Amino acid sequence: MRVMYFLIAMLFFACGDPSSSASSKPSNPTAVSASSSTQGSTSSTPTTPGENPDIKITIQGGPTSGQVQLIGMFNGENYLIDKGEIQPGGVLHFKKGEPYRQGLAYVVLADNTNFQFLITEDQTFNLTCNVNDPTTTMKVEGSLDNQLLYDMSRFESDQRAEHAQIKSQKSGLKEGTPEYDALEKKTEELLNARTAYLNKLKKEHPGSFFTAFKLAGQNPDMRDIPKAERTADPNKFASLYRKRLWQDVNFNDERLMWTPVISTKLKRYMTELTVQNPDSIFASAKFLIDQVLDKPEYFKYFANWITLQYEPTKTTLMDAEAVYVNMVKNYFTKERAFWSEEVEVVGLQKRAYEMGQSLVGQQGPDVVSKDLDGNEHSIYGMKSDYILVYMFNPDCEHCAVETPKLVANYKSWKAKGIDVYGIAIDTDEQKLGDYIKKNQIPFNVVYDSTNRSIYAKYYVNITPELYVLNKDRKIIGKNLNVDQVMTIIDRDRNG
Repeated sequence: MRVMYFLIAMLFFACGDPSSSASSKPSNPTAVSASSSTQGSTSSTPTTPGENPDIKITIQGGPTSGQVQLIGMFNGENYLIDKGEIQPGGVLHFKKGEPYRQGLAYVVLADNTNFQFLITEDQTFNLTCNVNDPTTTMKVEGSLDNQLLYDMSRFESDQRAEHAQIKSQKSGLKEGTPEYDALEKKTEELLNARTAYLNKLKKEHPGSFFTAFKLAGQNPDMRDIPKAERTADPNKFASLYRKRLWQDVNFNDERLMWTPVISTKLKRYMTELTVQNPDSIFASAKFLIDQVLDKPEYFKYFANWITLQYEPTKTTLMDAEAVYVNMVKNYFTKERAFWSEEVEVVGLQKRAYEMGQSLVGQQGPDVVSKDLDGNEHSIYGMKSDYILVYMFNPDCEHCAVETPKLVANYKSWKAKGIDVYGIAIDTDEQKLGDYIKKNQIPFNVVYDSTNRSIYAKYYVNITPELYVLNKDRKIIGKNLNVDQVMTIIDRDRNG
């Protein structure tokens, strides 16, 4: 059963899984929701307004008729830019009386064959390619950014082939042999050539959208860190890698949000490169978000995505509430959450306050309340070394599974210095009495129909909720199943 559950209402766009790379094709390109198919659905705008589009694309080697979709991407979600029909000669003509949103677009044919191009302020140009090999065959007229895009694509294609050949030649060779070292040198030369290409791009085309797009998608070059240092302190190296991941992203260019690079990088940064514990997650979030506090669209996206990613009911993280509390307290304030109504912010802050009273590592709050016979019970009045605070509801399906397990273990656990403080919520006296009798519950269960005695003490998203308090009455575990209790206690005893 879910209780006190409040969704982040201010997130008006969907946060889905991003593409695997900046050059990957859109997933499920024909499954575009009606709400996402309109242009200008947010306040994000490029610096320079685009001209009205007049884009002519000639395709070879593909369908000679049928519908074509022009698909864009906003923060990891596909949306429909436009659609049209293949004309005689394989010609596609996209012409409108208002500019397209600037970003990355995919031409998706009826058989799902697709290729990409950039939409910038200059929206009058021609593209010609064989759809079976657009990288090699693409010819561009009238668009510098797309010329740069396909020049780079051809360069990278050649490099991939050379890297694959080196990898094949390395197979079976021993490190340190002359042959192996010669191949390592070739690899280094390829990497240097790529770096030189990017540096030339920055020097010759510093203001182009393609330059911003390409640099934003790069992984950091860590070759300046000696291998000995990387292995000697891998945590320090990993921290430096995370920080460098964003160094070439131009947060002044909102057009990057209309490509896969930002959503892809954000997901990797938070879920793969960050250690999945609350302190590390919030530290990574703060490092990133604090860079964009004056960049409204990036701030809005990062703050919402990270908070939803670690929404307590949607993650298996032990104490996701700690991430949520820190995110809401720092970024979902009336001064900063400009996209939200004040009442929504107040609701989020209230929820964060309630959650914040029972985070792992904090002192567990005392609860003083009465059982059905009117007898008063206090958590701090219990003498056992470990206390399990078990919050349940008689109608809860998961409680019907966990309560019998808790009852079955109670006698042996009590002998080991473990006791249970039960708290019934969202029920009535009759249901609770029947439930206690049916399950033969041997530990004390308190019930307060007003919830005053338990408000802002131990937070519950989904019942049953199980907390573990140690000898010092600090919270050492939460969001647990009964089967996980001894693992948490043994860890504390041996720690």
